[in-house]
Amino acid sequence: MYKILTLNNISVKGLERLPRDGYEVASEIGHPDAVLLRSFKMHDWKIPTTLKAIGRAGAGVNNIPVDKMSKLGIPVFNAPGANANAVKELVLAGMLLAARNLLPAWQYVNNLSGADSEISKQVEAGKKQFVGYELAGRTLGVIGLGAIGVKVANAANALGMNVIGYDPNITVRNAWQLSAHVKQANSVEDMLSQVEFLTLHVPFIDATNNLINQERLQNAKSGLTILNFSRNGIVNDVAVSEAIKANIINGYITDFPNSLLIGHERVVALPHLGASTGEAEENCAIMVAEQVRDYLENGTIKNSVNFPEMKMPRTKEGNRLLVVNANVPRMIERISATIANHNLNIMDMLNRSRGDVACTLVDVDNEIPQEVVDSLIATEGVLTVRTKLR
Repeated sequence: MYKILTLNNISVKGLERLPRDGYEVASEIGHPDAVLLRSFKMHDWKIPTTLKAIGRAGAGVNNIPVDKMSKLGIPVFNAPGANANAVKELVLAGMLLAARNLLPAWQYVNNLSGADSEISKQVEAGKKQFVGYELAGRTLGVIGLGAIGVKVANAANALGMNVIGYDPNITVRNAWQLSAHVKQANSVEDMLSQVEFLTLHVPFIDATNNLINQERLQNAKSGLTILNFSRNGIVNDVAVSEAIKANIINGYITDFPNSLLIGHERVVALPHLGASTGEAEENCAIMVAEQVRDYLENGTIKNSVNFPEMKMPRTKEGNRLLVVNANVPRMIERISATIANHNLNIMDMLNRSRGDVACTLVDVDNEIPQEVVDSLIATEGVLTVRTKLR
């Protein structure tokens, strides 16, 4: 029986993927095998010695000490793309809010008073100040062409917009999904000089910290509107605020409010709504629950942010062993020798590495005695050993 601890509310649709005959799931549980969470901050959380996996029901993992988990031999799974449609639709809504001046117009109408005839006159007199423009023919820049960025780019293209993308690390899979009409920018500066809308869909890492800053905004095309539904810190809010006041850019739509932005002229700050749809929460929960289950039962690794991708078909007979170790020379030799020294025959083996971490899946022909586990654990560089994967 695997024990799963939930540190946030996880959609029932996801938890249903963990069958009750093999899993105990609770928000308070001792000695958990895995943790499922959304926004819970784990950096100061005491890690149970029994923990084997972490599942983040979302894309970003800034709230998880990933490096620490790697050193402990614990994979961190996330759900990239599960909330992509929700974020895509919010980006489109943000562009429409800006292009048609919808929020100022709503506020204007909300402050009208008098008889219907008088309100009608005020509407006709006031609507001129809210004249907007259409998205078709305008140019959108998309920084980050992952699951979300590709959907945003393709949707904007379908609306008749010109789309420019920038992502030096785009995967082959995402490149195949991207519309052929999306043009390529050579740099962030190159993009800013051409676009009327800019949307960002990148993780928050050292390379993206203050990606949009005062220096880069000097190259912005007049009338630019920036949309940030990615992560706080990717856009320098002070620089954007000053650029709006100086009429360098037209406005800013963000999912990350703060005291500087709330009430700021031409800023729309939303309460982190990017993935806040019932469908997105269900999709994220389902994806991450299935990934954690597959790892616990089979050693399969998919959509881990710190471990290599691994999948090996089960042999009809035999027992599976998973070894997580530092990515150093001769580890496969040591693992194989330990298994052979205990008269176990290797039926199948898969080894993969990612950065400083390597994983080895081994199917052997007989029960794996505790002596094998003890010998492997005692091997220099080995982080964790698991048997009895079912």
